[in-house]
Amino acid sequence: MSQNTLVAGQIISADNLPETLPAFTKKSNVADSRLGAKALFATDDFFADKSRILNPDTPVFMVGKFDDNGKWMDGWETRRKRHLGYDYLVIQLARPTKIAGLDIDTSHFTGNFPSSASVDSLYAPELLQQNETELTGLNKEDWDGKNWQALVGMTPLQGNHHEFVEIDNEQTVTHIRLNIYPDGGVARLRVYGDIQLEASLNQQGETIDLAGALNGGRAIASNDAHFGAASNLLLPTKAPNMGDGWETRRRREPGNDWCIIALGQAGIVDSIEIDTAHFKGNYPDKVSIQAVYSPNTPEQTLVTQSMFWDTLLEPQKTNADDIHTFGNDKLQIDQPITHIRVNIFPDGGISRVRVYGKVATDADTSIDSTEGK
Repeated sequence: MSQNTLVAGQIISADNLPETLPAFTKKSNVADSRLGAKALFATDDFFADKSRILNPDTPVFMVGKFDDNGKWMDGWETRRKRHLGYDYLVIQLARPTKIAGLDIDTSHFTGNFPSSASVDSLYAPELLQQNETELTGLNKEDWDGKNWQALVGMTPLQGNHHEFVEIDNEQTVTHIRLNIYPDGGVARLRVYGDIQLEASLNQQGETIDLAGALNGGRAIASNDAHFGAASNLLLPTKAPNMGDGWETRRRREPGNDWCIIALGQAGIVDSIEIDTAHFKGNYPDKVSIQAVYSPNTPEQTLVTQSMFWDTLLEPQKTNADDIHTFGNDKLQIDQPITHIRVNIFPDGGISRVRVYGKVATDADTSIDSTEGK
């Protein structure tokens, strides 16, 4: 867009994603503030606060917006360095994770992006137990003294660009350090990987939300998400408004809308919760759920087969702006499952889906495989 056509107050959303994204971007983004990821420390964030780098929304450029320190930018931006050195940012991930890849996103940063970046990792579960005051009290000397391990070597960056970095590393990570050379701004850092649940969940039979994003649940497909992404269904907090759920366009042809969710772990379901919070004139008439145990099937194959999965929950009437809970008496599968298909009839929106149950043990899954359920 020509600078001459820009109007003060205009908001421009980034539109620079490549047509094909790396496969790892389908995994959980554990650098998402909605899941609890935190920007703990930055050597400098003079121009743009460090917390913005974890915003899940697409970066924007606000024409003519300035604050006391200069041009307002949607990301993390440091001042111009006048001496040797580099800046860095420490991020606490939402959950301990095996990282599969990164997206270092410099959207809207054109004359002020870093020339290169590197990333270090840290496994420090004890820090996850510390409160906000203790964490923010750590200074540069404290962070420099941690046992950081190199995760990504020096990588050249471009302006207004997504730098995707695939990672082959089996280590579980709780924190990462983004190093930028020598200074500048990064709009977003997305950290994709497989969330690692505590082994005790299996041993103690604790009930968890098997579909929850914090437990590794992911929305892998939907036939429509015109007004809201299916991934919103799995967020841990109550939706603040209607825009924070999954909503389809108004259906003008026969059929129904659906989405497919991969559970974080194979599990046995005890109850299901469908929340239509904020959906009042546009909630579905009915909701049903199908399920399957298919741990090693490619996602595209799952999509084509999903219409034939067994029924977990028969079609149930829904109400506006309400929480609907369905217990064991309504569920038709008592064996481990790995995926669910949520069907809404005929269209509309729902806010959250909770799939409460227990992580399946090896004994559970061996029985399931034998019976072919």
